Amino acid sequence: MTPNLTFAPEDVVHPGAIAEAVASAAKPVAATGTDILTVRNLSKIFGPKPERAAELMKQGLGRNEIFEQTGNMVAVNDVSLSVKAGEIFVVMGLSGSGKSTLVRLLNRLIEPTSGQVILEGRDIAPMSTPELRGVRRKKMAMVFQSFALLPNRTVLDNIAYGLEVAGLKKAERYEVARAALTRVGLGSYEKLLPSELSGGMQQRVGLARALAVNPSVLLMDEAFSALDPLIRFEMQNELLRLQKEEQRTIVFISHDIEEAIKIGGRIGIMKDGCLIQVGTPAELIQSPADAYVRDFFRNVDVSRFLKASSLMTGVDRGRISCDVATPSERYLNQLIDSGVECGYVCDESGRYQGCVTPASLHKTGKRPVREALLGDVNAVPLDADLHQLAAIALSQEHDVPVTDAAGQLAGVVSCRTILKQVMERRAA
Repeated sequence: MTPNLTFAPEDVVHPGAIAEAVASAAKPVAATGTDILTVRNLSKIFGPKPERAAELMKQGLGRNEIFEQTGNMVAVNDVSLSVKAGEIFVVMGLSGSGKSTLVRLLNRLIEPTSGQVILEGRDIAPMSTPELRGVRRKKMAMVFQSFALLPNRTVLDNIAYGLEVAGLKKAERYEVARAALTRVGLGSYEKLLPSELSGGMQQRVGLARALAVNPSVLLMDEAFSALDPLIRFEMQNELLRLQKEEQRTIVFISHDIEEAIKIGGRIGIMKDGCLIQVGTPAELIQSPADAYVRDFFRNVDVSRFLKASSLMTGVDRGRISCDVATPSERYLNQLIDSGVECGYVCDESGRYQGCVTPASLHKTGKRPVREALLGDVNAVPLDADLHQLAAIALSQEHDVPVTDAAGQLAGVVSCRTILKQVMERRAA
């Protein structure tokens, strides 16, 4: 069934906002890594007696007890979190956990019972209706689970329709729409109707419609859950591709743990309206807050999500900075005094050159350090997963060096750590 869509003139994007979006498309709203969205003690209680329910919440009663006593449903219970500019923050939980209510509280599609939502330093709770519409037009775009495309309009016109109602000239609105379609890889499909597209393509159009206004924060509520598994996988990859290119701030709602740990920089796990734990995928896997969080990963092969970047330690004592043409004997005492079994040689810019041991340095003597480098010690990139680390650890005697994209030594992963993680995964 085709959704019945209506558009109010005040709910579409103002022409000035579009011009501003086009002019600033490449400019970040906030420096990557700084907090752009902050939620403080946010709660939503549905029902006739929210005040009484709120008092019971403060007393520590659970959702079911509050419902039995008051008839009120606590959908979101005292949630506090922050979202950093440029990150994908995933909120996940089982059905009824409160995650979809939470995302609608962020842009006041649902009015909160209490708490604050602070976007770029401004609390949206006290905003007037015109101010709130401005936030939804320019700051927070939303992509829903349903595609909600107009069936009798082309792909391009679906993206440009809101701009048309706002009064933007045809050439200008099509320019904005084409740019958005190109970002999602649909530039050559602009003349097709939605019925001529696959489900994944239709969802890309929905994503392009949101991207057209260049929002500060993109809200995605179970955006891929209605898609077939292969198309969902494709859309996840598409989102990661766009994120790599543009570093948008995204709050993504999901009930799929594999989807969450694939795309999420950080994940917030909800239960009964409460936020149980927030962390990176590796943090949640390695240090779950309780059995509820641990159970999410019980039937998931998390080895591919445990990366060298989260398992490595520093190499301050074992780092040797030198020109590999320097005689080996010069660094023998330094390595012995450091108390480590092997040293990791870097040039003056920090680029990793190879691994040495006291024995290899002693044997090489006055010859260059390059001749003391061990040939059987392989380095891995930061995103190497546990499977890759285990394969390397089984083939070499020493800890595994980790390098960044510039080839600089970032740290080492000990063989003991790798073995421990492998055994824990098998035990689970």
